[in-house]
Amino acid sequence: MPEKKHILVVEDEEHLAVGIKFNLEAEGYRVTAVGDGGSALKVIERDPKVIDLVILDLMLPGMSGYQVCETLREQGNNIPVLILSARTLTEDRTRGFEVGADQYLNKPFDLDELLSRVKTMLTLYDRRAGLRVPQPPASTYSFANAFINFETYEVVVGGRPAKLTELEMKLLRYFIEHEGRVIRREELLTEVWDMPATVTTRAVDQFIRRLRVIFEPDPSNPRYFLTIRDVGYRFVSEGVK
Repeated sequence: MPEKKHILVVEDEEHLAVGIKFNLEAEGYRVTAVGDGGSALKVIERDPKVIDLVILDLMLPGMSGYQVCETLREQGNNIPVLILSARTLTEDRTRGFEVGADQYLNKPFDLDELLSRVKTMLTLYDRRAGLRVPQPPASTYSFANAFINFETYEVVVGGRPAKLTELEMKLLRYFIEHEGRVIRREELLTEVWDMPATVTTRAVDQFIRRLRVIFEPDPSNPRYFLTIRDVGYRFVSEGVK
């Protein structure tokens, strides 16, 4: 029998945490619930491989959900994070993505939607971890010294495996599918982040910086992920000299 997926619920409203835990366990998951960000980080730090998914509230005592997510990404932890928050402003969603969250769901939420998102995110995480998961024929792409498999989330750069989040993979795929074309930031916001083009956010720039760190020989002097000043960005697989 396969080992149960372990989900960490970070929620300071006890009644809500208990309800989420009950329903996730009814779906066959193993669940740990904590009420603050510091405790969440301690659970993950004890053994980063134990937790498969984090469901994270934003308004937590002491340390906000934003800080928890940002800390995980700064530590190089690629664990999928689903923000679950009563904050409904576009600015809140924007900041959530900027600190590295994979998905954002508003409270009050539909239970079926929450369970569906959890299942999808765990499936994607299995694929990027290299586990055996039923899947359609692989969709792969290579450029320079990089190999990407968009079905299994396998990424190898210079012979070494690299970890990308779900959003980073989505952004990378969009660039590859539109190779050579100058893409405006507004287009990336609507097509990759599903956000209005009028939103002011640094998320696009930050994610492109991450792609450069992973794929560029010299991230400060990019050859593949180019900035077209005052216009947008452009991907060229052959690179520029």
